[in-house]
Amino acid sequence: MDIALPVLGGLGLFLYGMNLMGMGLQKAAGEKLKRLIEILTNNRLMGVIVGALVTMVVQSSSATTVMVIGFVNAGLMNLTQAVGVIMGANLGTTVTAQLIAFNLTDLAPLAVAIGVGAWIATSKKRAKNLAEIFIGFGILFIGMDMMSSGLKPLAGSPVFKNIIISLNDPFLGILVGLGLTTIVQSSSASIGLLQALASQGLISLNIAFPILFGDNIGTTTTALISSVGTNKTAKRAAIIHFLFNLIGTIIFMTILRRPIEAIVLRVSPGDIQRQIANAHTLFNLINVIVQLPFAGLLVKAANKLVPGDEEEVGVGVKYLDPRIIETPSIALGQVTKEVLRMGKIVEDNLALASKAFKNKDEKMTSEVFSQEKVINRLERDIIEYLVELSNAPLTDEQHTQVNVLINVVNDIERVGDHSDNIAELSQSAIDERLFFSDEAIEEFDNISGKSREVFKKTLEALADIDFDKAREVLKLEEEIDDLEREYRTNHIDRLNKLLCQPSSGVVFLDLLSNLERISDHSSNISLYVLDQLKEQ
Repeated sequence: MDIALPVLGGLGLFLYGMNLMGMGLQKAAGEKLKRLIEILTNNRLMGVIVGALVTMVVQSSSATTVMVIGFVNAGLMNLTQAVGVIMGANLGTTVTAQLIAFNLTDLAPLAVAIGVGAWIATSKKRAKNLAEIFIGFGILFIGMDMMSSGLKPLAGSPVFKNIIISLNDPFLGILVGLGLTTIVQSSSASIGLLQALASQGLISLNIAFPILFGDNIGTTTTALISSVGTNKTAKRAAIIHFLFNLIGTIIFMTILRRPIEAIVLRVSPGDIQRQIANAHTLFNLINVIVQLPFAGLLVKAANKLVPGDEEEVGVGVKYLDPRIIETPSIALGQVTKEVLRMGKIVEDNLALASKAFKNKDEKMTSEVFSQEKVINRLERDIIEYLVELSNAPLTDEQHTQVNVLINVVNDIERVGDHSDNIAELSQSAIDERLFFSDEAIEEFDNISGKSREVFKKTLEALADIDFDKAREVLKLEEEIDDLEREYRTNHIDRLNKLLCQPSSGVVFLDLLSNLERISDHSSNISLYVLDQLKEQ
């Protein structure tokens, strides 16, 4: 227990510190992360750079690769782009090992003190984010020191010496590294533990090498587990990550191990922690250089291992994936795309409902009812996603965006409900063989066309944050209010003159009411857009 408690406690602090530092970096980066992904092209080299930079921010290649699985699953990234980002993620994760090798343990308490002091003293969000980076940095090194101190007694243990001797078998070393990383779900943490053992003179570089290679294979298990339940392209991305590290390990163990070991010993003699960090960096750097030209073959291999055509997107969400919540700025962009997709479905359903009434078409009304179920499901899934996203580390601005999107989804769903109501009124008119005058049909055509126009402009204003279009919506909404009052008066006059059946009159007035309410919800959404102008 004298060994286990400090090692486990130190590992826990190490992981927490790394996670806290990553969250602080990510929040400080903010929209820059989103722009990094947006500049991503089919250029694989650019993908490597983006993958490395994102991993440096989130402090975990596993987290980056899981995000890539989410991006591919949500259609944000294709498999060709994913290859480069996955390779870059492996390169980015070496920064943590290099940081540890600086052995900044003496500065760790000072970093925590500065970070906590700044966090308490300031109310500015950006300053708090920077404070979290300092706190995480300090806790990471305190955890590292606890692990090193806890492992020190093992130097005199005959049992441990026998275990170390058995690790001279490279294959067994790879298995140990793979198993360790699979358990802690972080190659940075397992390599940190390896550096802690080395700092106490418990292992040599010769033994550390195969364990380090096993760590790199083990980090792929997180992505493989994450790919369960995703589409085939996302599964292929996880397979590519596994193949990349497996092939790299085979190349290093059979061809490059001795040359790289000689380089590492020459570059950093007498510093085992730096040797491990350099070995880790060189493994991933050379692995990228060797395999990047053959990335197309990795894609082909993944296609063979996960055969079949991509599944069609069902009636559920298309752009959302829980993994993307790890990068809130990107998740917000994706959820906005999903909201607009839901809006387009509602827009089409509104047009279909209006056409069903005019043509007295039962098949169309049935289709409207069917699509309304899809809309309701989308609303539920998007709201659940937004609630989950609201619990992520967001900036104040991002929290506001989440709240706005929740309100927008509710308004869009209500427009869907009114379209469904119009279809129900159309079905009643068909069932009861109701007659409507030419004047009534003409008025319906006019106000329903205006309602469709106002809703379409609303979605365009939301998509582009177009303030001019949002103002146009408000003007159109007033016009529709006037038309609704005018047509209601006209229809009551027709009823009084016996030009329409009383039952037809009830249906027509309900139609007017639903169309007017559609413009009200459109106005609500446009007001949310205009509110963003006030905040600028």
